Amino acid sequence: MPDISITQPHSLSQTDARVAAQKVADKLAREYGLQCKWEGDVLRFARSGVEGALTLGERQAALRIQLGFLMSAFASTIEQKVAESMRKTFTVA
Repeated sequence: MPDISITQPHSLSQTDARVAAQKVADKLAREYGLQCKWEGDVLRFARSGVEGALTLGERQAALRIQLGFLMSAFASTIEQKVAESMRKTFTVA
């Protein structure tokens, strides 16, 4: 499976980072039909052909997505959209 890895620095508190991560998860769920579940500071998500995790650290959010064969055709588009969403979500205005 092709992998997408995105690391986004942030200066948010752990609580605010979790709220921001949930926004990213909600957007992924809407756009790609993903099921999401928190396990501590790791948000796991999956659907047929896609699985991954968003791990919250003290100063960064690390996203890893594994795409199946059919979804791999859209890897660059998915990576661009998700990276932009993370930049917007984890950057304090």
